[in-house]
Amino acid sequence: METVLAFVIGGLYAAGLYMLMRRSLVKLVIGLALLGQATNLLIFTLGRLTRGRPPLISPDAATLVGPYADPVPQALILTAIVIGFGVHAFTIILVKRAYQMVGSDDLDDFRTTDG
Repeated sequence: METVLAFVIGGLYAAGLYMLMRRSLVKLVIGLALLGQATNLLIFTLGRLTRGRPPLISPDAATLVGPYADPVPQALILTAIVIGFGVHAFTIILVKRAYQMVGSDDLDDFRTTDG
């Protein structure tokens, strides 16, 4: 399972970097979204995938016995999703405003707005 996720993460990083290098602002936003999702999957995979019980200690036990899921990567990913949503919303607003000012989403057309 972790091998499959490694290939998926690599594909998402490759697609995200490819989209970032395109000349369109819309593709730049899509590339940022792909990189964010790849990073979330990477953190999730580094936390070791476990099919088991949730990390709860029963009332009669003193310690947690495995297998159990690690809650720290899940909390980090949840935080990253919320922050990523804010960054994407801000980026989309910036792209919309830039399109209104220039009239195009091509990055080559932005050089003419210096004066």
